[in-house]
Amino acid sequence: MEYIFHEKQEGSLCAQHCLNALLQGEYFTAVELASLAHQLDEQEAERMAEGDPESDDYRAFLQQPSGNMDDSGYFSIQVLSAALKVWGLELVPFSSRSALAIQTQSDPVCQRAFICNFKDHWFTIRKLGSQWFNLNSLLREPHLISNTYLSLFLTQLQHEGYSIFIVVGDLPPSEADTILRLTPAVQANQPRSVSSRPRDGEDSKAKIDKGDLERALELSRQALDEDDNESLKAAMLLSMQGGSSCVDEANTSTNNPTPSDMRQRRQVFLDRLESASRSSNAQVDQSLTSRGGEGVPVSTSRETDRHSVSEMSEDEMLQAAINLSMVTK
Repeated sequence: MEYIFHEKQEGSLCAQHCLNALLQGEYFTAVELASLAHQLDEQEAERMAEGDPESDDYRAFLQQPSGNMDDSGYFSIQVLSAALKVWGLELVPFSSRSALAIQTQSDPVCQRAFICNFKDHWFTIRKLGSQWFNLNSLLREPHLISNTYLSLFLTQLQHEGYSIFIVVGDLPPSEADTILRLTPAVQANQPRSVSSRPRDGEDSKAKIDKGDLERALELSRQALDEDDNESLKAAMLLSMQGGSSCVDEANTSTNNPTPSDMRQRRQVFLDRLESASRSSNAQVDQSLTSRGGEGVPVSTSRETDRHSVSEMSEDEMLQAAINLSMVTK
């Protein structure tokens, strides 16, 4: 876009940059705009003097600084309007209720250029060829604006407090306009502000080959996939360990009763064993008596049973009790 005339910001000379960007050339200097501002100041003083040159209002007006320019290089809308009149151009407020403004609000693409102002800063939006460009002097280069986005961009500027003016009239011919009619511009990167500075390594990053970038992205995706797989495996393993630990805790609570439980179970076991022993011995005695055979020393058998029970360990007694309960059921 080197053929597009675009002045970068110097001091507070945004009004000069705005006008030259609009006209696409070095049409105005700060000295010429200051001369127009002095002429406007004199005209305003003459109008004030028509009332009463000796009035306090007139004297106060003469003591005030110029409202059309200041020492920093700022120029008022009146100065810009006077400068454009030299080229037969007029500024119409975009937000007014004039027929032209209403038509432009619904279809801004039908116009040729806009001038925007906010907090003493001026910049131009202009159509060159069949494309729109933001020619703000704070940008490092012109910013291409699509026809679709133009309306949204103007609306955004209004919401941010900008005053927008429609440039009415025939703009002088320019080289950029002719070239862009034949070869439309293509903008690959978003232009940075003049005040922005490249970050460390930004220039070297811009030189990375496209193929290298694609390979780096592919490697990054593969690394992420491997990390996801490892994370999934770890989560499944933790889940399985957590489940088994719960079962182990449940088994531990069942297989390791308290001493009180052990004494109670032991007593129940002894009672059941003694009862079963009595029942078994009674059946044996009854059978021997009915057959007339020799009696069996039942007391000795009972003593042997109790002696064997007393020598059993806690686990053996618990297991025997479980077996006995299963048999009796």
